[in-house]
Amino acid sequence: MESETPRVSFIIIIDFSEDARWLFLTESVSDLLGFEPRELIGRSSLELVHPDEFSQVKQMHYDTIREDKAAALAYLRLKHKDPFKGYILCAVSRTVAHNVVVGSVSFATPGGKALQNTSTAQEVEVVTPSAKNFELRRWGDPSPMASSPSISDLTSPATCPSTDMDTSDVSSSRSRGKKPAIISFNPLPAQSPRSALILDRFSIHCTVLYCSNDLLLSTTKVLGRSFFDFVTTRTEHSVRSWIDVIKSWGVNDRGQPSDGGFGFGKFGLLLAGRDSRGENEQDTPLSRRRLGEARINSRMPSSSRCASHSSPGTSSRSRPPSSMSSSTSDQEISVDAIFSGHSDGILLVLRPTSKV
Repeated sequence: MESETPRVSFIIIIDFSEDARWLFLTESVSDLLGFEPRELIGRSSLELVHPDEFSQVKQMHYDTIREDKAAALAYLRLKHKDPFKGYILCAVSRTVAHNVVVGSVSFATPGGKALQNTSTAQEVEVVTPSAKNFELRRWGDPSPMASSPSISDLTSPATCPSTDMDTSDVSSSRSRGKKPAIISFNPLPAQSPRSALILDRFSIHCTVLYCSNDLLLSTTKVLGRSFFDFVTTRTEHSVRSWIDVIKSWGVNDRGQPSDGGFGFGKFGLLLAGRDSRGENEQDTPLSRRRLGEARINSRMPSSSRCASHSSPGTSSRSRPPSSMSSSTSDQEISVDAIFSGHSDGILLVLRPTSKV
């Protein structure tokens, strides 16, 4: 059974409700769990959780929101559509992006890929008792496991808002100890200003396929354009190299696109955008771009306010006006980023930091 399970990962977006409803899933959910995305949209994600793990996973959903977590990883069982396949042990990642939880679900198997995932996550929680071999404890860390020291630049008080990821040590301890007995989703605490993007991992331009909100970038400007249009020229080389690494990590033992852990970085973000491809380079064919957007937009959360109200593929979106090419100080901000590669795309979560 295990050898026949596809080593794929799909990207997910879940709402803040007590039911943790699916808002969005990419196509590879059908390979891993047998469901088509349209069969799950609007339903509670907790319906697929093993009954023995339901209470703990519901509490984990609440803690993720309350503590504004990012790059958190959990190992738990999810139900396959085919009853003969039962429950699949999965690695589920979670990051709060302002008013939704974004992340991924992948097949959990021991080995190098599991080491890569757990080593780069800020928090690892093993829900399924039989998955204890996925637990990770870094040298020098007390038990329970503390937050990863590799992300100190992202979590230091000097570079992030006071409401943003400043409870990671507490949350890691809580994940191993006793949890609050009462779950209350109303009112929720204020969430930090984060935006999530889904990028086309099969394009050298990393076309933006999805944007979760307008907090940093306008969805009507960013969709269908190269992600590098919104990266400053002085940081573009670094960002391209990071994405190349994420793509190389996101390959399974069969050489197929899959998950590959988290990458962290900081770069300059251009709010107005620019023409990163050059005036003489041709755009991606219109029909192909529209097809890619249609697959994403057909299952996109209504709250994302994406470009369904504008005309996709028009010249105004694929090429910014010339006046945007010269960025000013108020058009550029420094952002912290979490990159992760998956079977259907690259998930990118951004938050503002101090100026570079």
